[in-house]
Amino acid sequence: MDERVLDEMKPYFFDTYAVATSEFAYSMGIEAKKKLDEARRRIGSVIGSSGEEIIFTSGSTESSNLAIRGVADALSDEGNHIITSKTEDFPVLNSVKHLEKNGFDATYLDVDEKGFIDTEQLKNSIGEETILVSVQHANQEIGTLQDVKEIGKICEKEDVLFHTDATHTFTRVPFDVNEIRADLVTISGHTIHGPKGIGGLFVRKGTPLEKQLQGGYQERNLRAGVENIPGAIGFAKAAELVTSKENDMLRDMRNRTIDRILNEIPSTTLNGDRKKRVPQNANLTFHRVEGESITLHLDMRGFAVSTGSACFSRSLEASHVIMGISGDHERAHGSVRLTFGRYNEMEEVDMIVEALKEVVGDLRKISPLEEE
Repeated sequence: MDERVLDEMKPYFFDTYAVATSEFAYSMGIEAKKKLDEARRRIGSVIGSSGEEIIFTSGSTESSNLAIRGVADALSDEGNHIITSKTEDFPVLNSVKHLEKNGFDATYLDVDEKGFIDTEQLKNSIGEETILVSVQHANQEIGTLQDVKEIGKICEKEDVLFHTDATHTFTRVPFDVNEIRADLVTISGHTIHGPKGIGGLFVRKGTPLEKQLQGGYQERNLRAGVENIPGAIGFAKAAELVTSKENDMLRDMRNRTIDRILNEIPSTTLNGDRKKRVPQNANLTFHRVEGESITLHLDMRGFAVSTGSACFSRSLEASHVIMGISGDHERAHGSVRLTFGRYNEMEEVDMIVEALKEVVGDLRKISPLEEE
């Protein structure tokens, strides 16, 4: 987390430690409510939204659950069909699977070898019972950017609600809800050097949505529970600290990493599109080597990388994303995700590439899959 984020949060842990209250309550609660709504407006402005359309949650998992299950509950009398893609992150996939167990039908769109959905398949999948389409803005593992503007147009024309998970693009890739017709947008603070445990859901005015957490009437009566005011303020500060210069720096590091690995380490494959991807992500498969082994060896050298998404890293099952773009277990098990942030420098790119050359070379020498 950026220290400047923590500095802005501190007063609301100690000095203004109060539950947000209405204008008719005590002064400390009124001040807390004022700052909460200010944070809401600050975050909304990043995507061209009014603060009233931002619902604070505990993170992207809750946001996507609220979006998908909330729409399903609100529109169950109008339809029972939901469309998503096969490579979505688990909050979306598992929310849809939960609804399938409760009488809903679901269509899982295929993706091509770069991770893109086919908008023609989307059009053909929409029927009279379809109430929601949920397709992510960028993939959590391979970084592929979907054409959410086109998807939004299709959904608007067919009078179907559109949810997109923008966890990995918020502040990193331009997104304006006045240009992209998304009804619900998942965002999170932890991916932009903000605090963990805080996220948001953009809910366009007039979008039917049923609350999932029962209790009080907070967050426009869409999310019960005491608001995380320090988290919301930290989230807003983190969003404001991201600059186009920083994103250009991340893109340069990403490109150098991909170029050097593909040119200097044999039998490697880039996962995802070369250009239409988030600036901070590089995902590559090192063939004939297990990604878990690479991760462990790099960790011993001081580098933190992952196989699959962060939500998936505790499982040794093949990545559903890499399987979705290739259907190849060997490619899936050899994939490694490198994510760049504000505190990385270009010299670290060269350091990790040199480390990868040694690690992959050594592992291939003892790999049973190594070519004769």
